[in-house]
Amino acid sequence: MRHASGRQPRTWPFLLPSLVVLLLWATVPLVMTIRFSFERYNLLDPGQRGFSGFGNYAFLLTDPGLARALLNTLLLVGGVLAITVGVGTLLAVLFDQPFFGRGPARVLVIAPFFVMPTVSALIWKNMLLDPVNGVLAFMLRSVGLPPVDWFSRAPLAAIVIIVAWQWLPFALLILLTSLQSLDPETKESARLEGAGPFALLAHIILPHLRRAIGVVVMLETIFLLTIFAEIFVTTSGGPGLASTNL
Repeated sequence: MRHASGRQPRTWPFLLPSLVVLLLWATVPLVMTIRFSFERYNLLDPGQRGFSGFGNYAFLLTDPGLARALLNTLLLVGGVLAITVGVGTLLAVLFDQPFFGRGPARVLVIAPFFVMPTVSALIWKNMLLDPVNGVLAFMLRSVGLPPVDWFSRAPLAAIVIIVAWQWLPFALLILLTSLQSLDPETKESARLEGAGPFALLAHIILPHLRRAIGVVVMLETIFLLTIFAEIFVTTSGGPGLASTNL
């Protein structure tokens, strides 16, 4: 749209308020984080505050548990991404097919994403993975197998399961939305050419989902690097440093 004089109208006055809000939204938390990183702050006694210089950074870099925390963080993020992307892709293909009860099934499968992390961790710790009263322990005893104390023997694996259960609906929603934009005629043509389910998945569906998978990996990685509640509620980083992350 142009003025009668032929000049392009100025749009920056209309965009300026949004740009200012976005700039403040991104800059203020960053500046506050940098400021807090140079302060001494005791969670048990908030009154003890003061400037610590680079003391916090020196403490972090000289902490003997830093290497183990880095490794645990990489294993946690990698394990959750592998489960959510892999299982999310298979579920997206499944829910893209028409079947009886698909609507209620979609609601149920995305429900874990709306459960608070602390509540989710408590449910998995006390009701599902508990070696005495947990559902999984009951199932193992039913077939003659001994129950497993997950949070003592495999704490990091237990946390990966909990977090993956929470983030699987997020991956499913993005991948299913992307899959529904695939032209059905493309899949039908491949079937007429003799392509089986695995060939259809490898040569049509996965290439189409490539960008959506990239979005899932990027967004989940940002949040998974800050996982805290699930670990604090279940293992508190233990035993030892077995489940301590950054």
